[in-house]
Amino acid sequence: MSDSQPPQPFHSPRSGGGEGRGHGPARGHGPSHGDAAAEATTLLLAGARLTDGRTVDVRLSGGRIQAVGTAGSLPAPALPRVDLGGYLLLPAPAEPHAHGDTALTADGEGPVSYAPEEVQRRATEAALLQLGHGATAVRSHVRIGDVYGLGPMEAALQARRSLRGLTDLTTVAVPRLLTGMAGTDGLAMLRDAVKMGASVIGGCPDLDPDPTGFLEAVLELAGEHGCPVDLHTDGDDPGRLARLAAMAGGLRPGVTIGPCGGLSRLPLDAATRAADQLAAAGVRVTCLPQGDCAALERRGLRTAPVRLLRAAGVRVAAGSGALRDAGNPVGRGDPLEAAYLLASQGGLRPGEAYASVSSWAREAMGLPEVRVEAGFPAELLAVRGDRIAGVLSLAYSRIVIHRGRVVARTSAVREYCDSAVAVALDLPRQGRTEPAP
Repeated sequence: MSDSQPPQPFHSPRSGGGEGRGHGPARGHGPSHGDAAAEATTLLLAGARLTDGRTVDVRLSGGRIQAVGTAGSLPAPALPRVDLGGYLLLPAPAEPHAHGDTALTADGEGPVSYAPEEVQRRATEAALLQLGHGATAVRSHVRIGDVYGLGPMEAALQARRSLRGLTDLTTVAVPRLLTGMAGTDGLAMLRDAVKMGASVIGGCPDLDPDPTGFLEAVLELAGEHGCPVDLHTDGDDPGRLARLAAMAGGLRPGVTIGPCGGLSRLPLDAATRAADQLAAAGVRVTCLPQGDCAALERRGLRTAPVRLLRAAGVRVAAGSGALRDAGNPVGRGDPLEAAYLLASQGGLRPGEAYASVSSWAREAMGLPEVRVEAGFPAELLAVRGDRIAGVLSLAYSRIVIHRGRVVARTSAVREYCDSAVAVALDLPRQGRTEPAP
């Protein structure tokens, strides 16, 4: 079997996007020619299968789904057309927990370079890899401070600008320390990062000498600027989780924590109590089924207890975490792999597992809901297959649609050698297909 990425025949209009304070065009920039071009795009998706078993045509216009009808019911001979026969059409995934500044560094020799041009290149390449997998929106945690200052953040924001029209990249400012004398510079730099355009405030309270003070500083700044909060924590300290829940309950637009693998190592009664407290406070959790990230400076062995958290009412999304960096040198950044792991090992049904990387992830990122229905944003993923379970098992060929335009294609072909058995049984090249009439 071979996977190939054909040369992109797609135009790349520069349209705004993001989450939280990042919605719409970047501050200081008005609509561009590319924005108008994207709004004018109309496209027909023909013969797509939906999760309820229907085969439909879908017309896209102005970045939204204009109409959905039975196959052949939306005649549009003059429109550009994409034949999706044999594909399952789904709301596109979103990536709620990436690290574009450190991505793709596992194979390098010597210390990782944080030169702005290197960070921008890594963040851009990582976002494009994740787009190819289907993620049309990415939330990337970016370290600031120490000897690197705000350089990595400026580089990530430049990557965001260069990717407009292809994917929506938003940034989380991640300081190391915020308390005591050592934290004074970190707090000032965090304020500057928000002014520069960081959409979300993050960090790791576990690594600060005063975790509660760290959390107080983050929540205060987030309240001032109306920013979401997205924090790293292992979640292995019930007392610390209880304090976080008590402090975070009133913040809008909300608080997300992750990867929380330590919750799986707690006694059941302690983990259940912590889950109840997080649910009552409205704190979301982003788990990382594919492995930890390097931000915690430790390698966790367990994924957050997703079923326990959901039973308590916690809203849980799934992210990819490390993409071939020190946190996971073989990380793929593939949301469908995260969903596969939740279905195969996490106890979720296939539909729930996919929701964790699509609708639940979008909710965690403050993005509009997507359904394959008229009026919803045209953020879609077509995957070769006919059911969610089959897609999570053999999700090779993919067509990615962002703002109503095809922005990425991945084609896979499986061929067998001269085999009479394969020919006689008419075996499919990839996965299972509908029986021939």
